[in-house]
Amino acid sequence: MHVISRRALAEFWAIHPPAKGPMVAWYKVMRGATFANFASVRSVFNSADKVDRYTVFNVGGEGYRVVVAIHFNRQKLYIRHVLTHAEYERWSARMRSGK
Repeated sequence: MHVISRRALAEFWAIHPPAKGPMVAWYKVMRGATFANFASVRSVFNSADKVDRYTVFNVGGEGYRVVVAIHFNRQKLYIRHVLTHAEYERWSARMRSGK
């Protein structure tokens, strides 16, 4: 999987240093993976969830969320948001309300 872009993760862990280890581990797994569909993502990351057109990963336990758009046909993963749990709750509420 081609992950675009690692910079979003690095910017996040610069603000939240405890996130670095879990984010690096997640990135390494994603970079080395090939996923055919969402079910194959769930086979590796059982806590992954779909929210609208995005896939959301819990990284570092329940502490952080990485929101991505995955193009399975091209094996590309675009990082859209890297959020704390609290930031994710606000984001997901906006997504559910359609704003």
